[in-house]
Amino acid sequence: MSTTQDFSGYGGTWCPGCGDWAIGMAIKQAFVQLELTPSSLMVFFDIGCSGNMNDYLNAYAMHGLHGRSIPTALGAKLANHTLRAVVVGGDGGIYGEGGNHFLHACRGNHDITVIVHDNGVYGLTTGQVAPTADKGYRSKSTPAGIIEFPANPLALALSQGASFVAQSFAGDLPHVVETIKKGVSHKGFSLINILQPCVTFNKVNTYQYYLPKVYKLDESYDPTDLREAFHKTNESLEEKFPLGVLYQVSRPAFHEEVSHLPADISLGMRPAFTQLEALIKQFV
Repeated sequence: MSTTQDFSGYGGTWCPGCGDWAIGMAIKQAFVQLELTPSSLMVFFDIGCSGNMNDYLNAYAMHGLHGRSIPTALGAKLANHTLRAVVVGGDGGIYGEGGNHFLHACRGNHDITVIVHDNGVYGLTTGQVAPTADKGYRSKSTPAGIIEFPANPLALALSQGASFVAQSFAGDLPHVVETIKKGVSHKGFSLINILQPCVTFNKVNTYQYYLPKVYKLDESYDPTDLREAFHKTNESLEEKFPLGVLYQVSRPAFHEEVSHLPADISLGMRPAFTQLEALIKQFV
């Protein structure tokens, strides 16, 4: 059985107190508790502080271009249906630059897990405003305050057909671990939005800000109720942040409905070259 040390790469360079530390540890613990190994999955990283985890997590992994980690994961999943595909990115890369990819991955119910560090800023480039920042938020890129209304990623995912939508908080490590385990175990598109304070550049959405405002969904909550899930996503307007699985239903994943692909496709290099040679003969 693997250990967190098996999944550990180089030491992190995140700021002391950054929520990325908790998320990084939670990912390792979740993988271990799911009895995965570094060679049994692939992690696709976006750019930014969250993407730096590419060096800190020992597994098959790659950086996508900024905002392009999701389509990279989709391609890998279509090429190998048995692959566990996990995307790690920030709110800027996933909901901003990669917003179009995010929406269409939800629509297709692609079998990937997307873990988002949601801190309202572009931390690696010193705190410019990100899509989830509140209207009026002041940053280096918006010194007079942001004009736009904040994106609601949970509602976006629900509206576009994601079959698993959850939220957690970096200040509660055990909850993050359990939420990631549920998301990775789910078949279909799973979004895990993690409220992650940026202690250096975001002086508004701090641990002290979130602690009295987050709450866990209780056992009476029905995660199959889409209408109620939408209601929960809008509680952020009242500065209330539900934690847990807001929505989860079972339905076929994208690769299971692609009729021209084998149901159990798992391409190695030699079969891929063989198919390429046959394809070339058709056109040469």
